Amino acid sequence: MNGVDGGDSDDGDDDWQAALADAGKLTGPVVETLVSAHGTRATQAIEAVSERRVKRYRDFTVVVGYAEEYVVEEGSCTCKDSSYNLDPDDPEQRCWHALAVDIADALELVDHHDMWYSDVREFL
Repeated sequence: MNGVDGGDSDDGDDDWQAALADAGKLTGPVVETLVSAHGTRATQAIEAVSERRVKRYRDFTVVVGYAEEYVVEEGSCTCKDSSYNLDPDDPEQRCWHALAVDIADALELVDHHDMWYSDVREFL
């Protein structure tokens, strides 16, 4: 179910989610549709998923970024891109952290931790 290879996909803005669900993996056409809809944010999200940087704790889902970890809850993220660059009223505008969570969930590639992130954060 996991991986990247060729395959068929639907065209359209966020049709990548349906295509990803149908394919069960990141096919070439799914990646193309995802990148077409979200540009470099999509490529960063795919990279994070491939590197297993999407972590789910008891209290939060966290994406490990390049310099920090970002909490993603219900499609919103604590990153500066979400806060300053994206329209909060447009659900199709997503930071790469939120995209990574959706992709990792669809591919069952979320790294699960049976602990509270708030406890882990104390050690960071």
